[in-house]
Amino acid sequence: MTALPRHARTVAVVTLGCARNEVDSEELAGRLAADGYELVDDADTADAVLVNTCGFIESAKKDSVDALLAAADSGAPVVAVGCMAERYGSELAGALPEATVLGFDDYAQIGDRLDDVLAGRPLVPHTPRDRRTLLPISPVERTRAAAEAAIPGHDWLRRKRLAGGPSAALKLASGCDRRCAFCAIPTFRGAFVSRTPAEVLGEAQWLASQGVTELVLVSENSTSYGKDLGDLRSLEKLLPQLAAVEGITRVRVAYLQPAEIRPGLLEVIAGTDGVAPYFDLSFQHSSPTLLRRMRRFGGTDDFLALIERARSLAPAAGFRTNVIVGFPGETEDDVAELERFLTEGRLDAVGVFGYSDEEGTEAIRLPGKLDQAEIDARVRRISDLVEELTAQRAEDRVGEFVDVLLLEELGDGEWTGAAAHQDPDSDGTTTVSGVPSGALAGSIVTAEVVGTEGVDLVAAAVVPALTPAGR
Repeated sequence: MTALPRHARTVAVVTLGCARNEVDSEELAGRLAADGYELVDDADTADAVLVNTCGFIESAKKDSVDALLAAADSGAPVVAVGCMAERYGSELAGALPEATVLGFDDYAQIGDRLDDVLAGRPLVPHTPRDRRTLLPISPVERTRAAAEAAIPGHDWLRRKRLAGGPSAALKLASGCDRRCAFCAIPTFRGAFVSRTPAEVLGEAQWLASQGVTELVLVSENSTSYGKDLGDLRSLEKLLPQLAAVEGITRVRVAYLQPAEIRPGLLEVIAGTDGVAPYFDLSFQHSSPTLLRRMRRFGGTDDFLALIERARSLAPAAGFRTNVIVGFPGETEDDVAELERFLTEGRLDAVGVFGYSDEEGTEAIRLPGKLDQAEIDARVRRISDLVEELTAQRAEDRVGEFVDVLLLEELGDGEWTGAAAHQDPDSDGTTTVSGVPSGALAGSIVTAEVVGTEGVDLVAAAVVPALTPAGR
């Protein structure tokens, strides 16, 4: 088979899963562009399709398989990367011969690997391994060893933006050292490794040069940032520096562990100019008994006290979380305790997930499994409650003044945007009317909330309180 010259090759990148995966896709895209590949949006016109898969839970894995099969329908060679590809390797390749399966270790040579695929040269899929064994156990030793291990998100210099827009994810770290009973992520993402503050600041400056005005800091556990650098206060120190980057108007932090929230971090997030008073807290449940089975800490009263402390510092702060229902051994009392927490916590956004067995986790061996019908019923029950409660929380904001990041112009002075309590990718939106003419995406406008539509806000701009894009 005659290989195409690189300058004539096109590749489409399809991303499944979370914002961390989106960053990885942009790093892969940057490497491919540097190797002479042209990035295209339409898989049907591409010479190859790269699918960045998600392997978090059963539904995410199904979505990834569906995306791979859809990509195969384009007729172009399909390459699977990402968490599901890393987690299952040769097993996935055997079950899905339509795709070439690559692991994280292939990322540094992704252009060469794509060359092999397009030239018809066979590649042997990797055998999965527990990536926590690739780095030293001692966190402080990992920074030195990380350079020799393939860690997605730790080489951004060739990152190429795919989605555009004024908001972008910025990865603080990769991996996780926690041992939650339901979660397999550490086995395929590896041990927790922070990026250095200088590297994070450098990427923030680069993103600002690309037109980004809001940074969303992501990792598997942002509250652990800096522990392997020898300074658990690294995030408190870094946030004001990121907010001061020329062109950046707002910084928000995602993926916070409630048990690791320190008073100083709480104060910095709640009180630093340019940092959104936004708390994306990984509660997962609130029953103390069930949380111990999950190998987690805290409970309803602890979590409510944490929320109250944050609100005492920033009364309009935003709160989002995810919860799992149907975990082995979950009782009716546990569900009622979760309902109490959600009702009293007055959160702005809540994701509800039903438990599913995941290979390589402690929970798969636990007794007390619930049947799927009961899990589904509990998901509906909690989802219905969440829909009601978050709509009420949005109504509570009527009359508040909010700072809205403008995302898309609708016409006649009306824009969709994200207030400080709304992550642009995962929470509700704010529709603002009366925005001054000449406003640009990425500007921040102050607006008064005048109505709601479910969790979404309707607001009227307070003219001329407009912060230009990029200041």
